[in-house]
Amino acid sequence: MPNEKFLGEFELIVMGALMRLGDAAYGVAIIEEIDHRTGRDVSVGALYSTLNRLEKKGYVEARMGEASAVRGGRAKRFFRVTRQGQTQVERSAIALHSMMQGLPAWLKGAQA
Repeated sequence: MPNEKFLGEFELIVMGALMRLGDAAYGVAIIEEIDHRTGRDVSVGALYSTLNRLEKKGYVEARMGEASAVRGGRAKRFFRVTRQGQTQVERSAIALHSMMQGLPAWLKGAQA
């Protein structure tokens, strides 16, 4: 595992949103979750580019939902974190926590 790379900042944020949303994780809901929790404005293109990259790495799986008249007959694409993805989130979070532990900005965030 030493040669594996850690998740990047945005990848980790997206994975966190998927984990929080569970079975309801699709494009718009993911963007809204990220905005709500981080205040970060995310474009659809940036989100789907990241989701596709995470899927290629085996960290995320996608499935198609049912077609909806509200969406013009199109189906939503739902995402979930795989077991391998969960392991990678844990590994990246531990490394981030280790690097930031004791720093003033990290302590301030822990108090919020």
